[in-house]
Amino acid sequence: MRRFADRHVGAVGLGCRGMSRADPGSSRDDRRPVALIREAVDLGVTFLDTGDVDGAGHDETLVGRAVRGIRDLVVVGTGVGRVVDPETGRTRGDGRPEHVRAAVVASLRRLETEVIDLCYLEGADPEVPAAETWGALADLVAEGRLRHLGLSEVTVAQAEEAHRVHPVAAIRSELSLWNRDALDGDGNVVGWCAANGAAFVSYAPLGRGTPRAGDAVRRVAERHAVTPAQVAIAWTLAQGGHVIPVPGTTRQCHLYENTRAAGVDLTEEDLAELDAVPPPAQDSAGRVTGP
Repeated sequence: MRRFADRHVGAVGLGCRGMSRADPGSSRDDRRPVALIREAVDLGVTFLDTGDVDGAGHDETLVGRAVRGIRDLVVVGTGVGRVVDPETGRTRGDGRPEHVRAAVVASLRRLETEVIDLCYLEGADPEVPAAETWGALADLVAEGRLRHLGLSEVTVAQAEEAHRVHPVAAIRSELSLWNRDALDGDGNVVGWCAANGAAFVSYAPLGRGTPRAGDAVRRVAERHAVTPAQVAIAWTLAQGGHVIPVPGTTRQCHLYENTRAAGVDLTEEDLAELDAVPPPAQDSAGRVTGP
């Protein structure tokens, strides 16, 4: 188990971003992802991570349907503060208070809930001071529409700035054997979270594009009779009792594999061997380019 704010959640969460198609007009079968989320909860996964832009909001809709009748059993985290640029098709930050307020109201509707457990501010908007956007979200906490606030992909300095306005309950960022930026030096966001009572939500704990495991990971996996993927998630868990990995999957077999990683007890020898392996070279999209 892990602690998030005033709740205990399963050690391994579920990334629910990308469970639906980005095109809202395309055909889709919602039954499979809804059933997968329900099965995850049955397996003890009680931290669900999603976002309002992902799948044009449909990912939130899937989560809302999946937790009907069991809403009190789960912590639902979603992100606001991004919009799709119609000219480029890419997302950009929109930190206007009126936008984040409208986005939260829309997320509440899609998630079929009266209050969102954790709302991340995502994306930087150069036109709006971050403190102004964060203050607007803090107002929604005061109104009872949000329970806790989080940040996504921020530096320690940005986290401290926000924390002075309203407590930061979680930071969501990438962390894996293949990307350890969140652990580095002055940018040690994982350490900042530990020192300030915040959770660190690790997305992509298996790396992006399924990078090759490497000899060290395979050796550790063989010693424990588990899979390399389970070793990778267990390594992420070992970075602190406040770290909650949220691997995403649409396949039942991977769901079982990922959740069972919480039972892998890595030794100091295992961790030293894994820590000694330098992360592979990556391109700007986080894809492995080296051996």
